[in-house]
Amino acid sequence: MFTSTAYSQDRWDEFWAGSVGQWLVTKGLHVVLVLAFAIVVTRVIRWAADRISKRIARSDERDPTVRSESVKHRQAVASVISSVAIAVLYVMVSVDIANQLGLPVSSLVAPAAVLGAALGFGAQRIVQDLLSGFFLITEKQYGFGDLVELAVTGGGTATGTVEAVTLRVTKLRTSEGEVYTVPNGSIAKSLNLSKDWARAVVDIPVPASADINQVNDVLRGVSAAAMQEADLPDLLLDEPQLMGVESIELDTVNMRMVARTLPGKQFEVGRRLRSLVVTALRREGIATAA
Repeated sequence: MFTSTAYSQDRWDEFWAGSVGQWLVTKGLHVVLVLAFAIVVTRVIRWAADRISKRIARSDERDPTVRSESVKHRQAVASVISSVAIAVLYVMVSVDIANQLGLPVSSLVAPAAVLGAALGFGAQRIVQDLLSGFFLITEKQYGFGDLVELAVTGGGTATGTVEAVTLRVTKLRTSEGEVYTVPNGSIAKSLNLSKDWARAVVDIPVPASADINQVNDVLRGVSAAAMQEADLPDLLLDEPQLMGVESIELDTVNMRMVARTLPGKQFEVGRRLRSLVVTALRREGIATAA
């Protein structure tokens, strides 16, 4: 019994020192080095993508919302390229490790095709997300820093500033600081609120008894004064325009002013114009409707 046990132990030690030990020193070490290489290269790719994105942003140091469309698009493309490069890297690493483990990669092509077809039916949503993301980027529907409103399949919308775009998802940050993560395949319609330029629309309800000619004169004065207001001309592309009477109701008449603004700045311009309008009407003794 003792002799048999000792013999078995010797055989195990010989096997470990021979086959397993040799595999660990050669192929096992290769696998570890390949994994370490993949981790390092992944970090380098992400670091390079971050540097490129910051360099692109420095070429136009304005607020992200009002940057040129080419800058926004280049930032989105840099993000997508980095994610695709990492995916390709890990596919190559997986194939190399399979070879080192002795798995016949060439003989796995047919089973992989069958498995891919099966996964294709189960992963249609992912494929749809990737294809939708590809067209979102190539068609330049929006980019980094754009203020967008996305209509999501099944109802509902997501509104916010684009913080990240990949082939699979779009991340938006709302004005309250919340973050939406929207799969690209579920986007039924995208509304870009900051592409090239925007328009601030200001409706002013005044009593029906007010002198419309006087109101028009006051609002034209507001349009001229807006171009002299501190910092406001920097947000305007031209002088605000008075459109006149927009609608007539029982007790009020709604006047409308519009102003072309830098992309994404229509809300700030609208607020400041309303403040100027209210002040000017009160100064002339014209009360806005409740």
